[in-house]
Amino acid sequence: MNLAFVGFKHRHTGAIYQEAMKDPNITVLGAWEDTDDGKALADGLGLEFNYPTLESVLADEKVDAICLGGSFGERGGEAIAALRAGKHVYADKPVCTSLAEIDEIEKLAKEKNLKVGCYLTLRFSAGIRNLREMIADGMLGEIGCINMTAQHPLQYGSRPMWYFEEGKHGGTINDIAIHGVDLVRFVTGMGVKNVTAARTWNHFAKEEPDFRDCGQFMAELENGAGFTADVSYAAPASCGFSLETYWRMTFWGTKGVAEYKMKGAGKAGIDSDTAVLLQVALEGSSGFAPVELKSYNVTGLGEFVREINGETDLLIDTAEVIRTSREVLTIQAAAE
Repeated sequence: MNLAFVGFKHRHTGAIYQEAMKDPNITVLGAWEDTDDGKALADGLGLEFNYPTLESVLADEKVDAICLGGSFGERGGEAIAALRAGKHVYADKPVCTSLAEIDEIEKLAKEKNLKVGCYLTLRFSAGIRNLREMIADGMLGEIGCINMTAQHPLQYGSRPMWYFEEGKHGGTINDIAIHGVDLVRFVTGMGVKNVTAARTWNHFAKEEPDFRDCGQFMAELENGAGFTADVSYAAPASCGFSLETYWRMTFWGTKGVAEYKMKGAGKAGIDSDTAVLLQVALEGSSGFAPVELKSYNVTGLGEFVREINGETDLLIDTAEVIRTSREVLTIQAAAE
């Protein structure tokens, strides 16, 4: 697969580029980025910004797929333009910032038989894969309650300033909670049935009073289970991504409870398997006990290429990306 990068405004894009360079099935043809700040994020990677415009990327017949790494608010329009041009689309999360955009993306992907992937990295964590197997085997019984904390540091001044420009960010819930919404369905098989309550507000980012840095919601899953979450930019900047509350998800079932969390991801927010703890407390036990994790070697880009090649039995595919995006955008819309 020949891949070109469209936008390079978030550090996640560098990680995707490195993943692509390691995959023998992917050839990176180059990139387009319209800001010096965005290009600076690629310093040291060896990526060539050899396309002068977005249109030049989409007009290049050698390009099979594009990877979206621009501001969140730009991605929906770029994805739609790429699909219309006959290109597959892979995106850093989130894919887009409105329900109208995800509807159009789904429509075009179906009409043109094109694939849409997303950098939902936590699906490929050993802790999550093991948790999914435990729930599928019935170890926890029927899941009734799920709680998630995913408080991030805002790191104002070092985080890209486009976050605070009107129309560029698209909402804290869509930004952060997309991982958790995706994981809940991935590990339980249940999606969001309806949104009970959702709220966003400004509290910590005093420099940007119009930026709603806090987000909380309560949702009902398809079996009636409750899902509550806090995805605020509330963590102290000095702690980076090292707090256990950075990603902490707890699943209560009729036979026990399991908890997945980062045990010190470091200031860079690396989601490596060595930074993950999965622990379980079953009925009859006296408390939590750690679960020994089985390791896996699967990447989101790898699954994206497999789907393009017609393979099945994937850990993530276009339908899952669309459904996750629609669910989290529905929660974001409820908050607004």
